[in-house]
Amino acid sequence: MSASHYAYLGPEGTFTEAALRTLPEAATRELVPMVSVPAALDAVRGGEAAAALVPIENSVEGGVTATLDELATGAPLMIYREVLLRIAFALLVRPGTRLSDIKTVTGHPVAQPQVRKWLAAHLPDAQWESAASNADGARLVRDGRYDAAFAGEFAAPTYGLEPLVTDIHDARNAETRFVLAGRPARPAARTGADRTSLVVWLRDDHPGALMELLQEFSARGVNLTWIESRPTGEGMGRYCFSIDCEGHIGDRRVAETLMGLKRICPNVRFLGSYPRAGAEPGGVPQTAVRPGTADADYVAAAEWLARCQDGRA
Repeated sequence: MSASHYAYLGPEGTFTEAALRTLPEAATRELVPMVSVPAALDAVRGGEAAAALVPIENSVEGGVTATLDELATGAPLMIYREVLLRIAFALLVRPGTRLSDIKTVTGHPVAQPQVRKWLAAHLPDAQWESAASNADGARLVRDGRYDAAFAGEFAAPTYGLEPLVTDIHDARNAETRFVLAGRPARPAARTGADRTSLVVWLRDDHPGALMELLQEFSARGVNLTWIESRPTGEGMGRYCFSIDCEGHIGDRRVAETLMGLKRICPNVRFLGSYPRAGAEPGGVPQTAVRPGTADADYVAAAEWLARCQDGRA
C-alpha cells in the first residue's frame, strides 16, 4: 500500500466499504480492505494509507469499542470526515438454502442486537456465532462454516450467496456513523455545521469530577452530542471519556472549552474538527449559537477587559 490508498474495515462487501464509496474522494483512491479496525488505523499510522474509514457509533448498540480504544491510544490520529449510513441487513445463504435449513447464523457482534427480535421470531433455535465483520460472515457461509449470515444485501454477489430475506432490522431507522481518520494536520475550515471530537482523562476520582468536566462545555454554551466512558486499563474506576460536541476548534467557545479541559484534566486528546454528515448546502442546519457565546461576544469581552486593565473602562 501507499499514501494513495484508503484503508477500511474489510473484507469486501462490508457496510464500511459501502460508506466509504459515498465519499467523492474515494473515487480517486485505491480502497484496501483490512482485517480489523486496529489494522486499518495502523496502516495510516505507518504511512501505508492516506486515511482509513472505520465505524465509530451505532444508533442501536452505541459506540464501537475497538475504534474508541484505538483512537484514544497509540500514535495520535485525526478525524477529517464522517459518514452516516442507514443499516438494514439481509440474510445471506448458499443457493437452495431454505429458512428451515438454517441451524447456525453469523455476523459482526454489533449486528446481533439489531436483528435479535427478528431472530427470535423467525429462527429461535438457530445458534449465533460472531464473525470479524458482516462480510467475513458471508465468506464463512460461502465456505460452508455456517448456514446463513447477516450482512448487506450488496455483499451477496461477491460471495456467491443469495439474499433469502432482505430489509431486516429491529429498529427501522438504525444508522451507523463512520469516521475517516488520517495523520494529524490542520483541521478543515469551519463550515458552521461542524463537530469536534476528543478524549478526556479525569485527573482523579472525586465527587463532582465528571460534573467539573461537563461544566467546561455548559459554561460556554457548547452542546455535547455524545459522551461515552471507556476503561483505561489502569484499574477499576479509572476511565477516559470519548466526547463529541457541536462546533469547530476555530470557534472561540470551543477553543476556550478545550483550554478549560486542559487546565483541569491531565490529558486531553484532540481528535479533530470536521463537517457533520450532511453539512453541504441543504443538509444539516448550522450549529445554533447561544447568546453571549459567539466569537464576536468573546472579542467584545476581551476588549472590555483590556480597557479595565488600562483604566479606560
